[in-house]
Amino acid sequence: MLGSSDTTSYHFPDSGITVNVNVKTDKPKGKIAFIHAKIITMKNDVVIDNGVVVINDNIIDVVGKYGEVKIPADAKQIDCSGKTIMPGFIDAHAHANHFRHGITAQQHWPYFANLAYGVTTMHDPSANSEYVFAQSELVKSGEMVGPRVFSTGTILYGADGDFKAVINNYEDAKSALRRTQAYGAFSVKSYNQPRREQRQMVIEAARELKMEVVPEGGSFFFHNLSMILDGHTTIEHNIPVATLYNDVVQLWKASKTANTPTLIVSYGALSGEYYWYQHTNVWEKQRLLNFTPRAVIDTRSRHRTMAPEEEYENGYMQVSRSLKKLNDQGVLINMGAHGQIQGIGAHWEIWMMEQGGMTPLQALKTATINSATSLGLDKYIGSLEQGKLADLLVLDKNPLENIRNTESIRYTMVNGRLFDAETMNEIGNYDVKRKKFYWENKKNASSFPWYNISTDND
Repeated sequence: MLGSSDTTSYHFPDSGITVNVNVKTDKPKGKIAFIHAKIITMKNDVVIDNGVVVINDNIIDVVGKYGEVKIPADAKQIDCSGKTIMPGFIDAHAHANHFRHGITAQQHWPYFANLAYGVTTMHDPSANSEYVFAQSELVKSGEMVGPRVFSTGTILYGADGDFKAVINNYEDAKSALRRTQAYGAFSVKSYNQPRREQRQMVIEAARELKMEVVPEGGSFFFHNLSMILDGHTTIEHNIPVATLYNDVVQLWKASKTANTPTLIVSYGALSGEYYWYQHTNVWEKQRLLNFTPRAVIDTRSRHRTMAPEEEYENGYMQVSRSLKKLNDQGVLINMGAHGQIQGIGAHWEIWMMEQGGMTPLQALKTATINSATSLGLDKYIGSLEQGKLADLLVLDKNPLENIRNTESIRYTMVNGRLFDAETMNEIGNYDVKRKKFYWENKKNASSFPWYNISTDND
């Protein structure tokens, strides 16, 4: 034992036992044809009026104009007259309550809240490795209902604190990345590594292992600038200077580094989250309450911070105007809602992009093809194209006319499975009712007095 009189060093064994559990990936069967819809494809900004999307199992088979494409005779047809179809939202910075221990719930309510609000893919850049990757695989196998889940797992933290990842050479960096990659990580969060060469070692190791590096600099301007210079995949959160001038804009453009600004928790400015609590009665949104414990909603929205309008105007809205500058120069701007409030937070983030001057289409791209491209997933998701995975939303209203119409989601499809967004019952070619959450069970009523048991759905 180390620390005793026995000073023998521990040696790793020369060989181990491989433990494998093979489970089939979930893949629904059958065809669904959505007809007579306006389709925002996100492919070269193409919008199709009176369009058709045909799904074969979990793959997009056909996208085109009604009357010009063949609809399979065995496809279930869903009339979407007056409705809009677009790709599912991709939340590139989504903390979805993955810091937990103990038994994994059969129904993880943050997943349901996100799907109900159209988030079909999420990337969590800081999570408990054991928990997030286990749940990601359970979703892939169909044992859990949820968005596609990607993550860095445990962060690579360089500052002093409860834990610290010391990177003094390339092998340190590579060892740390190989460990999280073995869990299931396809990215690494390089967080507050203090020296620039340490961050460069992480980038070099990530390139060798074909992983992305999504850093965070602790809200320091020059720390962020050096991250841009070094060629990180993204910068997470906004740079803590609200107004960006041409020197920074052109540097960012040349770097090819993307930005996931999370306006909902702005640095150097009043966070956008408070604007929506101040301007909307969040606690009255029934869809949100269907999938979120009432205590979570009430404590965040009823007890709300109020601020003069100019604080928002000169705060996150000014940051958003700087994002418009970056976007116009070709910098990829991604939607990331930071898990501040599950589901609806993604919509707030999209709306805040538009408040800074983006067109509705540009704002929608931050939540679809931009995030997909930044995460290296654009071959599979992010746009409605033949051969891509069947992740899409059916909206009652057109978000190109009013960006707030994103909230009018009628159906969410993820991996070819179609859900009624209000109930999260699976429909389409299946009929599977959602089970009750723990706070909805009558036997638990005394433990959750804030839930009106009379509203239960059997």
